[in-house]
Amino acid sequence: MLDFAIFAVTFVIILVGAVLYLYPSSRRASGIPGLYPTDEKDGNLQDIVNKGSLHEFLVSLHQEFGSVASFWFGGRPVVSLGSVEQLRQHINPNHTTDSFETMLKSLLGYQSGIGGGANESVIRKKLYESAINNTLKNNFPLMLKVAEELVGKWGSFPEGQHIPLCAHLLGLSLKTVTQLALGERFKDDAEIISFRKNHNAIWSEIGKGYMDDSLEKSSSRKGRYEKALSEMESMLLSAVKERKAQRKQTEFVDALLQSSLTERQIMEDCMVFTLAGCVISANLCIWALHFLSTSEEVQDKLYQELEDVLGSDPISLDKIPQLRYCQQVLNETVRTAKLTPVAARLQEVEGKVDQHVIPKETLVIYALGVVLQDSDTWSRPYRFDPDRFEEESARKSFCLLGFSGKQTCPELRFAYTVATVLLSTLVRRLKLRQLEGQVAEVRSELVSTPKEETWITVSSRNS
Repeated sequence: MLDFAIFAVTFVIILVGAVLYLYPSSRRASGIPGLYPTDEKDGNLQDIVNKGSLHEFLVSLHQEFGSVASFWFGGRPVVSLGSVEQLRQHINPNHTTDSFETMLKSLLGYQSGIGGGANESVIRKKLYESAINNTLKNNFPLMLKVAEELVGKWGSFPEGQHIPLCAHLLGLSLKTVTQLALGERFKDDAEIISFRKNHNAIWSEIGKGYMDDSLEKSSSRKGRYEKALSEMESMLLSAVKERKAQRKQTEFVDALLQSSLTERQIMEDCMVFTLAGCVISANLCIWALHFLSTSEEVQDKLYQELEDVLGSDPISLDKIPQLRYCQQVLNETVRTAKLTPVAARLQEVEGKVDQHVIPKETLVIYALGVVLQDSDTWSRPYRFDPDRFEEESARKSFCLLGFSGKQTCPELRFAYTVATVLLSTLVRRLKLRQLEGQVAEVRSELVSTPKEETWITVSSRNS
C-alpha cells in the first residue's frame, strides 16, 4: 500500500512537471527572467493595460527583472531589451530592417518585403529611403513655404494670445507630408480634412487599441477603424493611379512608381510614410517648441547659431548639417520626450544577448523609452539639456539606439528636416514662452504625445 502511495505521488509530481514544461502559458519565455502569463489567452495584456501603456509596463518589467526580460503577448513569448549594451549586441546582426517600420506594418497587417525574403526586404527598404530623400530635395521650397505661413500667422497674433501647439503643428505636418508624398491634390483643404479624419482614427487605434487588445473587444470601435483604414487605402490607391498617369518624378509616390513594386505595395509604403511621417514630424515639432519655451537660454543660443550660419538668408537643405546646436536641441527633444519609446523586431535566426538565447521567431522589443532615461547612460536624465550632446559618448549612445546615423528610421530623418525648417524660421522672428503653471505630461504610445493640448505664447524677437 505504501509502495502504491509513493508511486501515485511520484506520478503526479512528474505529470505536473510535464504540464508546466509543455504548456506555453505556464513558463517564462525561453528561460529568460520575466513574467509568467496572467491569462491563458491574453498572456500579460491585462498587466500592460493596468500600467497604462506598454512603455510604463516595460519600465516596471525592467526594474524588476533587469535589462533582459520576458513577458507574453497572448500565447506568444516576447523578449524586451532595456539597456544600451544589450541593444548593441542585438542590433548589430539584425540591422537589415527598420524596427519601427516592422512594428507598424505588422499592426497594419502589411508585409515588409517584396517577396518575403531578406534580400527583398533590404531592396524595398533602400527604395523607401531613397524615395524620401529625393522628395526632400525636390520639394524643399514647399516645406519652407508651409513653415513660413505658420510663423507669419503666429506673428500676426496679439502678444499673449495662447497658441495650441498640438492642433497647429499637426496641421503643419499634414500639409507637408501629404503634398510631399502624394502631390498637388492635397493642396485642396477638403482632401486634407478627409485625410486627417481617417488618419486620426487609424493612428489612435494603432497607438492604443491594438497594443492592449481593446480594439478586438469593441465591435463599434473595430468597425470605425476598419472603415477608416479602407477609406484611407482607397484614397491612397487613387493617388497612386493618378500619379502613374501623370508620369511625374517629384514626389515620394513617383519614386516608388519607377520600381517593380505593385500598386498595392506602393499604397502600403505610402500608408506607412504618411501615417508615421505625420505623427513623428508633428510630435517632434510640438515637443521641441514646448521645451524651447521653457528655456530662454537655449532659444538665444539657437538664435545665435542661426544668425551665424544663415544670416538673413532662408534655410536651405545644404545648410542643415552646419546647424549643429539645432541638431543637439532636436536630439535632446527626442530623448527627453521619449519620442518613439518602443520598437520591435522579429528574431529571424536564433540569437544571443549576454548569456540568454533568443529563439528564432521570437518577438524582440526594444524598450527605447527605458534606455533614453537610464541614469547609467545619461546624467540627470529627466532634465532638458541640449549641451549633453557635445559629448561623444552621448552621441554614440543616441546613434546606437537608432535616433541618428545609419540606423535612424527614415520617418524620423524626415521629421528632423521638417523641425529644422520650422525652428530656423520661427526662432529668428519670435520668442516662445510657456504658459505659467502648465505641465506637459507625456502619453507614451508608439509615438509620445502630450496627454492634453499644450499651449505657448509668442512675442517678436525685436520687441
